[in-house]
Amino acid sequence: MSAIRSCIISFGLDPTELGGAPFALAVDGAVEAPARDLGLSLAPGARVYCLPCIAGHVGADAAGVALSEGPYLRDETTLIVDVGTNAEIILGDRARLLACSSPTGPAFEGAQISCGQRAAPGAVERVRIDRESLEPRYRVIGCDLWSNEPGFEAATAATGVTGVCGSGIIELVAELFLAGVISADGVIDGAAAARTPRLEAQGRAFAYVLREGAPRLVLTQTDVRAIQLAKAALHAGASLLLDRTGLAAPDRIVLAGAFGSHIDPLYATTLGMLPDCDPARVSSAGNAAGTGARIALLNRAARFEIEGVARRIEKIETAIEPEFQARFVAAMALPHASDPYERLARVMPLPARATGAPQRRRRTR
Repeated sequence: MSAIRSCIISFGLDPTELGGAPFALAVDGAVEAPARDLGLSLAPGARVYCLPCIAGHVGADAAGVALSEGPYLRDETTLIVDVGTNAEIILGDRARLLACSSPTGPAFEGAQISCGQRAAPGAVERVRIDRESLEPRYRVIGCDLWSNEPGFEAATAATGVTGVCGSGIIELVAELFLAGVISADGVIDGAAAARTPRLEAQGRAFAYVLREGAPRLVLTQTDVRAIQLAKAALHAGASLLLDRTGLAAPDRIVLAGAFGSHIDPLYATTLGMLPDCDPARVSSAGNAAGTGARIALLNRAARFEIEGVARRIEKIETAIEPEFQARFVAAMALPHASDPYERLARVMPLPARATGAPQRRRRTR
């Protein structure tokens, strides 16, 4: 919101539409103004250029990502996902481009998670769990050693182990799912307590203790639900775009943004954050929005190019799509309620799905 507020103040835009849902853009084209009018101490003739917005929640940063990655120049279909509190999603090729935004919330960034934190030195960023003993090992930002390796405690003495950042939370939930501790419905299975003391009861639910000590790092059932909600929103948005193009899966997937560059594609796909795709065809683009901004800064022809591309992108508004809720519910399961994720299963053995007819819930008065 700070970026939106700065833009409104700087360019004198009417913010009334921000009160609506979904809100309409005050201006959807590129905006240019003298730098001096914005209070910037630059060369007298310097001008400020803002890339065009694509839709209400698919902003100029998404246009920068599109310029950087150039899906409109490819024959193969590319799905680009900029993971954040609002996931901005672009799908298409040289023939057709679509875009939408999904309300993933801050769970992927460590917020709303009991042991979560931002990515900083001392945060757990990688997790592996032994399939038999269910004992964990992890790696933290600022140290190349795993927690079960000699010298780990000394190497992390300065920063400590302070919490779990987004990439670590994704891997922790995915590893527990692969180990059979978390069911496809996202329930931490109390029966696994017979295999490890790390599983402890919390009321009527269970939690997994990743680390004892101070701070004590525990993944709760509420944490798992937060991740399910976030990944289901992301998957549902991508699924809507794929459905509009008549495709079952994209040819390639690109994760953009600072957070996207640290996600392991294999674990992201295992959770069902992304549509089923060969993990080898999933890559990271890093700060693609920043790269696109630099391209636009240095190349006037690129500005005209992306302005034309932005005008022809089809905008899908997930907030008013009648199918979004059904897709969201199906995507709550790990990795998905109906998609068997056959491409993923070729490289990552997935837990067997439960069989048998679902039992009807008893009616209560």
